[in-house]
This record gives sequence, C-alpha cells and structure tokens, in this order.
Amino acid sequence: MQHAIRAITLDLDDTLWPFAPIGERIETALHAWFEAHSPLTAARFPIEEMRALRLQVHAEHPEHAHDLGLLRRLTIQRALRDSGGDIALADAAHACFFRERNRVDFYDDALEGLARLARLRPLAGLTNGNADLAAVGIDAHFAFNLSACQHGVPKPDPGIFHAACARLGLAPHEVLHVGDHPHIDVAGAAAAGLRTCWIDRGDHAWPDDLPPADMHVHTLTALADWLDAPPEDPAA
Repeated sequence: MQHAIRAITLDLDDTLWPFAPIGERIETALHAWFEAHSPLTAARFPIEEMRALRLQVHAEHPEHAHDLGLLRRLTIQRALRDSGGDIALADAAHACFFRERNRVDFYDDALEGLARLARLRPLAGLTNGNADLAAVGIDAHFAFNLSACQHGVPKPDPGIFHAACARLGLAPHEVLHVGDHPHIDVAGAAAAGLRTCWIDRGDHAWPDDLPPADMHVHTLTALADWLDAPPEDPAA
C-alpha cells in the first residue's frame, strides 16, 4: 500500500507534540501577564476561574467552535471587561497566549520522523488547533497547513479532508492521513476516502466500535521506515 500513497496529511497536537503541557503553560503565562499588566483581572480570574470562563465562552459561541484562537481572544476580552480592566490590553494578552501556544516540546521521534517523511512525500498539516507552523519552526517541511479555522469546519467533517486533497491535487485514496485520535482523525479520514494511520501516543484506547486504521504505529520514524521500504515482490 505504501507505494500508492502520494502525499500525507498530518495532525499536529498530540501527534507531533503533547498538548497538555502547552495548555498548562498558557494558563500560567497568561495569569502572570495579567498580574503584571492588569492586576484586577488576575485577582478576579485566577487560573481555575479563567479556565471556567473559557469553557463558558466556548459554550456561548458554538458557531466559533472551529476557531479556537478567536474563542481565546473572546475569553480574554470578557475577562478584562468583567474585571474592570482595560479592554485595549486584549491584543497584548493574546500575543502572550500566541507565544506560549507555539512553544512546543516535540515527542522524541517527531523531528527526525517529520524530516524523513517530508523527504519521502509531500506533507500537509491538517488540524483543528491553532498552532502556527512558522512560529513553531517546522513550516519548511510542509506544503501547507489547513486548519479548521481556515476551512470553517473541523475534523472529522469530510469537507476539510477533501479540501486538503484538492490542494494537494490528489484523489483521497492517494493520501494518507496520520493522527492520534481514533474518531476525529482516523474515522474522519476513512469516511472521506483517505488511507489512515493511527499514531498511538498512548492517550486513547482504540474504540471497539471502530474498524482498525490501515496503519498503526507508535512513532513517526516507524511510519517513515514503512514508507521507505522497497516494494514487495508479488512473485515472492
């Protein structure tokens, strides 16, 4: 199958790096920023309260579920307003968020595997998150990055997978989608007609109600090994 794969779409969060430490750093850094620049906001919204406010804003704006950056900005604006802070500080606070959002700790295999995959096939990022590949420092490996924010609908909707295939100029069955989430990545891509690879980072058990992915690996280097293998001799 590997030699029928002409390109790869690649999830980012929890595929190239774990997101949980990033989320914790964002909360800590934003709170410290508010302590320095808007003490009223820091006092009114300590980390737990800010987290609850963010969930409330998400619930109030389901129409923006695909745009996590906008929801974060709306949360910051609400926190400033409700605490009596200066709403004009929202841009600077969001810049603090953006810096921390894109300060990632890669899985041990990710950078080597990513470089090898990029030499073997065209790569496209396909994410529901809001990581910026240039800010992270890996944009040179990718033909493009398509986010749910840009497309308007998140995975597992088939439209975002089809849009990525269209930008690659390939039919869905010629594209392998690689991601960590069984439903959002694997089942979503399979329903859209793509080949699928589950990269098992240990965060999810495979659901009993889903058929298996075409590929199951634990590292990107293992996927690169598979793609780089010589074709099997059908006569052997």
